[in-house]
Amino acid sequence: MFVTFLSDFGLRDDFVGTCHGVIKRIAPDVQIVDITHGIPARAIVQGALVLANTVPYMPQGVHLAVVDPGVGGPRRALALRDGDGRLYVGPDNGLLLPAVERAGLAEAHEIVNPEYALSPVSRTFHGRDIFAPAAAHLASGATFESLGPVVDASTLVPSPLPEPRAIDGGLATEIVYVDTFGNAKLSALTTELVDAVGPPEGRRFDVTLGDGRVHVIPWSPTFGERRQGEPLLYEDSYGRVCLGINQGSAADALGLVGGLAVTLMPEAG
Repeated sequence: MFVTFLSDFGLRDDFVGTCHGVIKRIAPDVQIVDITHGIPARAIVQGALVLANTVPYMPQGVHLAVVDPGVGGPRRALALRDGDGRLYVGPDNGLLLPAVERAGLAEAHEIVNPEYALSPVSRTFHGRDIFAPAAAHLASGATFESLGPVVDASTLVPSPLPEPRAIDGGLATEIVYVDTFGNAKLSALTTELVDAVGPPEGRRFDVTLGDGRVHVIPWSPTFGERRQGEPLLYEDSYGRVCLGINQGSAADALGLVGGLAVTLMPEAG
């Protein structure tokens, strides 16, 4: 059985290694795949998008995700099952929902059984004391029912991913996050852009940023079609609309940050 692991813990501290140790003590034969621990601290939206993007490429198993600024508060600890039989463990803050919704939510339980947690439970490290043990026990064959009561799906914190809006022949969206290369991942999928403005290939767009700045940027299938330092709109490997610069950082050049509003309008004429 596999456990995949995504978090905002980083690699400087002991948090990831400790969670690995907890999982291995409970389920020595489980294989752990680290998706990333580089999600910025408390960045639930980025964590949700990265989890949703990557889970289809992961082996079938338990998907452990911890980006949990509400740790120790009233938010619930969840175990979810999707329509494909994949299992998810993490906080009830919307982090898991975009990944689960790809195949539909089939089952939801709150993790409350102390037999599947460490003791004592820290108020600040549920990744170690609740989520990692629950994931390990599920990987070892524990049933959802043994973890805790059923959760009404309508009470789950919804997906935190912003929804793009069609406006006057264009698309209003926003930057979800900026990746390592300085490319801005927008909340829109390519299909949504097509629905709003038609196929983008070979077209130029008026790109209005949140502060009112307007840039005319072409759609390009590859970075190499633009000269060095030129911006482009493109479809990334997950089918998402992105804003980049060939051999440069769009974030640095254009002042792009997560949460910034972006409007895409086909250039007139």
